[in-house]
Amino acid sequence: MSWQHSVPRITEDERQLRLSKLRQGIEGEGLAGVLLGPTESLRYFTGLVWHPSERFLGALVTPSAISYIVPGFERSCVETLPHLPGEILLWEEEESSAALISRLVGQGGRLALDDGLPLYFYHALAAAMGAERLADGGRLIRGLRRIKSAAEIALIQYAMNLTLDVHKQVHALLKPGIRSSEVVDFIDRQHRQAGADDGSTFAIVSFGAATSLPHGADGDQVLGPSDVILVDTGCRIDGYHSDITRTYMLEGGDREFERAWRIEREAQQAVFDAARIGAACASLDDAARKVLAKHSLGPDYRLPGLPHRAGHGLGLEIHEEPYIVRGNDTALAAGMCFSNEPMIVFPEKFGIRLEDHITMTEDGPRWFTDPAAGPTEPFA
Repeated sequence: MSWQHSVPRITEDERQLRLSKLRQGIEGEGLAGVLLGPTESLRYFTGLVWHPSERFLGALVTPSAISYIVPGFERSCVETLPHLPGEILLWEEEESSAALISRLVGQGGRLALDDGLPLYFYHALAAAMGAERLADGGRLIRGLRRIKSAAEIALIQYAMNLTLDVHKQVHALLKPGIRSSEVVDFIDRQHRQAGADDGSTFAIVSFGAATSLPHGADGDQVLGPSDVILVDTGCRIDGYHSDITRTYMLEGGDREFERAWRIEREAQQAVFDAARIGAACASLDDAARKVLAKHSLGPDYRLPGLPHRAGHGLGLEIHEEPYIVRGNDTALAAGMCFSNEPMIVFPEKFGIRLEDHITMTEDGPRWFTDPAAGPTEPFA
């Protein structure tokens, strides 16, 4: 059964509401408009999905209109793709898309830019309009995107459930002698069969000492009978990501690993327990590091210990705001969704990452997926 029968797509009405909020920000900051590039923000506000290239394609949002800026030969393609209604304005191969945008904005106004725009296009706009008339639109755009609607959370939940089921199938598949490449291929096939947009968005499968490298090692690995196993993978449903990691062993009895696994799980739980409406994102990272320090790991980013932030936001991008990291004073609010993954690395020995995601509700944090049960029991 297709996922569309279980969870609906983002509706045009929801995108119009997003545009309304963006326009409120445009007017509140005295801007002439916001320029969206071929990024996930273009998809978020208009529904149009386009891959970046050297030819600019995007949308100019003003207080009263939305205009799509499109290479002339791409018009017929854009017209066939889902997007909110708006005028399609063309530029031809010998023309400048930046000059077209400058004419549309006019002489006096400031234009806020999608923070995903490439630098070369910023320079083109600066030459056409003057750098003093360009503003960073990232704060406005990201401030809206980091608060997820009920529909977005439902899509993320569906994707998480799908990936968790793939993890369970991987656990049943694993046996000594299997190659990591076989597991990666299996993960992709299972995601595709389950209806993910394009199979796996990524798959990290590490055995033994390679698990101490947070994003995996080059080359193919063979699972040994006493190896630590780390599997990190995800998919997309209507553009929204899943991302789950499990670390375990097939057989018990390794006391060093089991002790470290329980510290990792304690740190993960500490992040969850610190997640309260109004709490600073940094305080969740602090909570994880306090657990590790109690067990003589770290401190700070020292190894053995936690070498990176404790989590990241997730939505149309697999890494987006809010970031659960030291120094981030962003206050948690209902609708935020983020990972909880305070990995512990023991260099050249093994690493343990347990990654589940949290959505903030008015009543506090809620898991998208239940945390792992034990060192040889990766599922609740």
